[in-house]
Amino acid sequence: MNEADRPLRIDGQLWFNRGEKGYLGGKRIDLLEQIEATGSISRAAKAIKLSYKAAWDAVDAMNNLSERPLVICSAGGAQGGGTRLTDFGREMLHVWRRMQAEYERFLAQVAEGIEGFDDIDRLLRAIAMKTSARNQFRGRITSVSRGAVNGSLSLDIGSGLEISATLTNDSIDELQLAAGKIAMALIKASFVLLSPDPDVKISARNRLTGTISALMPGAVNCEVKLLLPGSRTLSAVITNESAEELGLALGQPCTALIKASHVIIAVD
Repeated sequence: MNEADRPLRIDGQLWFNRGEKGYLGGKRIDLLEQIEATGSISRAAKAIKLSYKAAWDAVDAMNNLSERPLVICSAGGAQGGGTRLTDFGREMLHVWRRMQAEYERFLAQVAEGIEGFDDIDRLLRAIAMKTSARNQFRGRITSVSRGAVNGSLSLDIGSGLEISATLTNDSIDELQLAAGKIAMALIKASFVLLSPDPDVKISARNRLTGTISALMPGAVNCEVKLLLPGSRTLSAVITNESAEELGLALGQPCTALIKASHVIIAVD
């Protein structure tokens, strides 16, 4: 395949900064990981092809920008000397890894369907769209059908996921909806029903099965996040009582049920 024919990718590197100064990211993360693994700054520097002085400069910079030291050096003795991460350093490294994973997931999600520069402009407009609907999925319309008054469409959002929406024939005409067109499906979190049973009998046409990645209980309601195929995330808001009755737990498979009439379709 010619390189110019390959689909565009969006890549990025996460950095934590203090003001205008770089704090955590890039080679510094590699350095911290190697210090944790080897217990030696010289071996850590060698592993990532960094000079000993540059490694110490990076450690000093991180410690100076941190409210607590990330790395400490112990003097030699009966047990020998060494360099190690503090508990705070390990905590910050863990936080950075989690944030980087979410960042990569976000980039993979927004890049879905980008084939050329013409698609990027549409993507940026979609990201900038302001709406109260928590869930926004970009995809390509695969079919449009009409009834006497209302019609329906199917939207392919990638990774084998499809969303069906019901809307009036007038809306189909006004939005000029047709197979092959890019559109956005907007779904309010409060319209999403959840079931641990993927085969539950309910009239909702849309069934999206994923894994519970977050449970955030509040005073009355609980926000539940499902990690779907293709690194997409879907949010649902249910009562705390419902969350307890369903026995929802992190890592548990769960199915989101959404009526086609609760899906809003938007286009550029």
